[in-house]
Amino acid sequence: MAIPASVTFLVLLMFGFSEAREFVVGGGGWSTQWKVPSSESYPLNAWAEASRFQVGDTLVWNYDAGVDSVLQVTSEDYSSCNMAAPIQAYSDGNTRVTLNRSGPFYFISGAQGHCDKGQKLIVVVMSPRHTTVHVTRSPAPAPEEPEGPAAAPRPSNGASVLEGGLIAAMGMLILGFF
Repeated sequence: MAIPASVTFLVLLMFGFSEAREFVVGGGGWSTQWKVPSSESYPLNAWAEASRFQVGDTLVWNYDAGVDSVLQVTSEDYSSCNMAAPIQAYSDGNTRVTLNRSGPFYFISGAQGHCDKGQKLIVVVMSPRHTTVHVTRSPAPAPEEPEGPAAAPRPSNGASVLEGGLIAAMGMLILGFF
């Protein structure tokens, strides 16, 4: 049995976004070198704000190892350009850092005076995606009143009906009913 194109598309849509990616720091619009920004350059934090980083992605810095380095620092050290106690120091000229948690990461240049001139970067990593579909069940109906005035119908949870319909539709797509 041939797999319909719609099923292939759904599978790619569901799993295609979860792969870890590699980002060259400042790539696409700014020099891919880790250096003090010039008046013509694209600010690193503007590049980072326009990117979507997820847990498992890798940042890559390219720089002259004899002249510069990359320091991962705390928020306070980032703000004050304090190089004294980095979380991690890199000086190989082709630094790779895997983003292993959600939240902000702070990086500054390890070259004297470069951070004060703007060679620093904040990267915010989004929290992991939750791909599990949760189906909620409506509570059991209340026992019927024996005699008397008609009771108003109980409100239902429309979300459970929508989720059940979505799961059924996806099952039909996968089985080729559409």
